[in-house]
Amino acid sequence: MRYLILSLVISCWVSAPSVAQRAPADTLHAPAAALPGVYADPHLAAFGQTYYLYPTTDGTEGWLSTSFTCWSSKDLVNWKSEGVILDLPRDLTWATQRAWAPAIATRNGKYYYYYSAAQSIGVAVADKPTGPFKDPLGKPLVAKGQFQGQTIDPMVLVDDDGAAYLYFGQGMCHVVKLNPDMISFDPAAVVEFKPAGYNEGSFALKRQGKYYLMWSEYDTRDPRYSVAYATADSPMGPFVKALGNPILKGKGVVKGAGHHSVMQIPGTDQWVIAYHRFKIPGGNGYNRETCLSPMRFDAQGNILPVDVFEPVQKTSIKTGKSRTVRP
Repeated sequence: MRYLILSLVISCWVSAPSVAQRAPADTLHAPAAALPGVYADPHLAAFGQTYYLYPTTDGTEGWLSTSFTCWSSKDLVNWKSEGVILDLPRDLTWATQRAWAPAIATRNGKYYYYYSAAQSIGVAVADKPTGPFKDPLGKPLVAKGQFQGQTIDPMVLVDDDGAAYLYFGQGMCHVVKLNPDMISFDPAAVVEFKPAGYNEGSFALKRQGKYYLMWSEYDTRDPRYSVAYATADSPMGPFVKALGNPILKGKGVVKGAGHHSVMQIPGTDQWVIAYHRFKIPGGNGYNRETCLSPMRFDAQGNILPVDVFEPVQKTSIKTGKSRTVRP
């Protein structure tokens, strides 16, 4: 009997679930959105001692927004509205609605704001990250129908040598080197390609000499909306899709996590990914909210899966120090 009891005790101890197994991660209470209200397709950037977010204004079926806003922060957590920085009916002669998916780059002391409008891509220029932005062309930078796929979702990578590369396109990815003026390019030099699973929202970054091209898969109205990536030795490719994709996707109460941007905190190897998810509660592909999460790399340079339930770090650019902020 003694041996039977001892055997049962050992058996129960070996088969008992661990603490982690008994207490699975909470996927019902997501961190709060970074911005109040409904905003999507966020582009996150750091200029000087300030962080900036440039999102799509959401909340209309068919994505019929007509203006863009800018938000600023000193710590990635507390965001201040800088107001409307580009109003299509007021500031453009060639588009009045469908203001989508902006991006920003700086070069030679100017700020260049790239955006989708009327299913074309425009560019505006300002002396400050908060504008006012002016249309230098009076027409699209890339016109609807000029290339395969839908002409939306621009992103510009400025390389270490100062050369700038424009990525864009839904259904087909395009990349081209911009001219030094940042508002023109040679159409004959555009490279078209489509990584497996590619849909839209391309974003490029460079880390330790390697180029990363990221994009969103599925449709933004699909709860499976997610982010994958490929790598290359050149900003023009060819890009090879990585293993371990997607690196960003919904889980639990978080649905439709995608259409992102990535920012390196200046002076560090800390990275933050900005993205949207269906608004919680009751959101959908037309009612999305902007979120921030840490993004990390392993020792081989692979992007690790992002935890959409991990709080963003409250970080000052000036010090580079951070502390965890509770959701």
